[in-house]
Amino acid sequence: ESNDADEVEISIEISEFMKSVVQTLEAHKAGLKKSFSDGERLRIMEGLGTSGSNYREQIYKSGFSGKKISLSKAELVRFTDTVLPFLEHSIDANKREDNLYHSYNLISITPEKGTAVDYLSVMLEGQVAVLSAGYLKADEVLKLLKSLRKSALYRKDQNSYILYPDKELPGFMVKNVIPSERINDSKLLTELLETGNNQLVEKDVSGKYHFNGNFHNANDLSRALKELENSKYASLVKAEKRLVLEIFEEVFDHKSFTGRSGTFFGYEGLGSIYWHMVSKLLLAVMECSRRAVEEGAPESVIKALMEHYHEINEGIGVHKSPEVYGAFPTDPYSHTPATKGAQQPGMTGQVKEDILSRLAELGVQVQNGELSFGTGLIQKEEILKEEVEFEFIDLNGQQKTLKLAPGSLGFTYCQIPVVYSFGTDELIELYFEDDKSKKIDGLKLNADTSNRIFERTGEISRIEVSLRMDQVPM
Repeated sequence: ESNDADEVEISIEISEFMKSVVQTLEAHKAGLKKSFSDGERLRIMEGLGTSGSNYREQIYKSGFSGKKISLSKAELVRFTDTVLPFLEHSIDANKREDNLYHSYNLISITPEKGTAVDYLSVMLEGQVAVLSAGYLKADEVLKLLKSLRKSALYRKDQNSYILYPDKELPGFMVKNVIPSERINDSKLLTELLETGNNQLVEKDVSGKYHFNGNFHNANDLSRALKELENSKYASLVKAEKRLVLEIFEEVFDHKSFTGRSGTFFGYEGLGSIYWHMVSKLLLAVMECSRRAVEEGAPESVIKALMEHYHEINEGIGVHKSPEVYGAFPTDPYSHTPATKGAQQPGMTGQVKEDILSRLAELGVQVQNGELSFGTGLIQKEEILKEEVEFEFIDLNGQQKTLKLAPGSLGFTYCQIPVVYSFGTDELIELYFEDDKSKKIDGLKLNADTSNRIFERTGEISRIEVSLRMDQVPM
């Protein structure tokens, strides 16, 4: 929604926070032309973190002062113009060679080197996030969707996408094994083993080395190292504490642990489809397709995006047989593990995304309070080939039927039946409770009429929309 005000009033505390953020970003904007070093990354994090921390501590300690300051529209725009390039740089930096995007990255912070970034495996959620961001151009979206279909995230048997690539979990006997060369790198570990001290590590009968099996995490190891500081190994502990902790992390890779997604088989675990995320993908592709049309992308790109949309949609439960889905296809389910049909029935968030996608598919839009209709992503095969009776529940809770002619399709919006017919005209005809009707040129209703529909006043009993057949995309 646009705002014509040249100035807005904000609290002085928020104003100070914004100035501080801009100051940090301005000081490092030269890095946008290249990639940031680990040192620069840490300095930016410290600057932004301090801004947030100072603001938060001030509010927690004293609350808002109540003092306001005027912020001009130009200053707000300048703030946005400063922040956005950093967000865009971050997206670009996370692009993989296969046109997919990294997400949920790992960081390692050391005061000497700075903040290093490591990557987890590719994730479906990261692709949905970058598509929803509205940053990628139509051809980049298409490249991503093609790569996604060929990636380890695609599950052919369900014609859909898993959250993370499936993997073979290591067996018990290969866990907690320290490579012998890493033992040799540490004088402390070597000496402990030679003197028969098993506080940190031990050697098994087959000659393999292991950390103490009672350690749960690095904190337990640190406590054991502290105990050794009061022994004959004190000087070695002081010299090699960090090295031993590094070896421990190399062996267990705790920083990459993502819970059930990387270790479980049921629920949203390994090989599992999480249906809500697939529906988020569907909606994101719908939004990208719409934007491609608005931005005048080439016809071939728009057509390909629409094909991807329909392919993803076909993979969602409602379009499947019970045999493939493993449940009633019209029921919402949380997930489908690698070894079973759909699991955990319930009204998940998926339903919301699917309703939004379906309305957009039918060309229904609301902008500035005005309802409009269009061909959306309707497929020609959805248009009726013979007369059918359309059953719906009206605003009074009564079950009603309406005859739909060949060459039309019907749905309800705010419990009002909407009938699309396809020819050469673009117009709307409203039918009222008093049997009167009104024709409107074009495909948009004004705010007043739209509001009567939204508020379900009952005045409008039916909406007939004429659409151009040559505008139906598929």
